[in-house]
Amino acid sequence: MDITPFVEALRHDLTQAAEAGGDEILAAADRLALALDPAVRLTLMDALSQAAAEITNELHGTSVEVRLKGREPIFVVMGAGAEAAAPEPPMPPRPPAPGDADDFDGDDEAVARITLRLPESLKARAEELAAARGQSLNTWLVNAARRLRPATST
Repeated sequence: MDITPFVEALRHDLTQAAEAGGDEILAAADRLALALDPAVRLTLMDALSQAAAEITNELHGTSVEVRLKGREPIFVVMGAGAEAAAPEPPMPPRPPAPGDADDFDGDDEAVARITLRLPESLKARAEELAAARGQSLNTWLVNAARRLRPATST
């Protein structure tokens, strides 16, 4: 997906707004627009990643990811043809081990949503470990984070 037109539209809008302030303001707006280019691209990438995550949550057996190809994001859809094949039965969940809470059971904590970018190989390994325990990747990651202990100062 070419996001350059969106970045250019923002630059154009900033320039038009700065024209009312005279030549000095216009020159400053041009410099500011150039300096903001990477931040605008990153913000657009974050918005696209969030949208892909929300779409993935609504699709069963299909995953939508946003990846960078050069400076431009591309969408990768995985598992789109999975509905045609006979689905494998899910692994039964394993009984929880002592001190191993599942997802948010019993917690009165507010739930926060994050976007986590992992190398493909690490994501695949985490999915394998989660499946081996009969857990979703999210549950496995939450439990892994809960097992982290704060560093003690010596």
